[in-house]
Amino acid sequence: MHWHAYTWTGNAEERDREAERRPDSPDFPSSAVPPMRTGDWLAKPRSRIAATFDDVDAALDWLSSRYRRTQSAFLHPDGVGLAERLAVAKDALPRGVDVQWGEWLTGGRFTTIGVICCPNRHVAHPCPIRKP
Repeated sequence: MHWHAYTWTGNAEERDREAERRPDSPDFPSSAVPPMRTGDWLAKPRSRIAATFDDVDAALDWLSSRYRRTQSAFLHPDGVGLAERLAVAKDALPRGVDVQWGEWLTGGRFTTIGVICCPNRHVAHPCPIRKP
């Protein structure tokens, strides 16, 4: 197993375009909005991949750096905290469980930071970068 990282930041109106967030929509591949199911990130064009990891610690470092980049723009204080988020991710990712964090930001924006397992236990999408 390996992991692909994805991010998205946009406004509430974009995020609410639910049809574009489903892989059966003709707009899904070209839409920048995140999918409804985490595993469906794998059906997005490979250009959407922010990073790929074979090592869980590298994926955790990436999650931490992305979180820290956006933390100052959080609309509300994070009640969970980065340390707890990383502990859960360290347990979940090697077991094949996707990790995706979402936070409302100032100015009506929303951000998602995710690391998606590949292959994925919930969807049958092929790896967007590696041949079987």
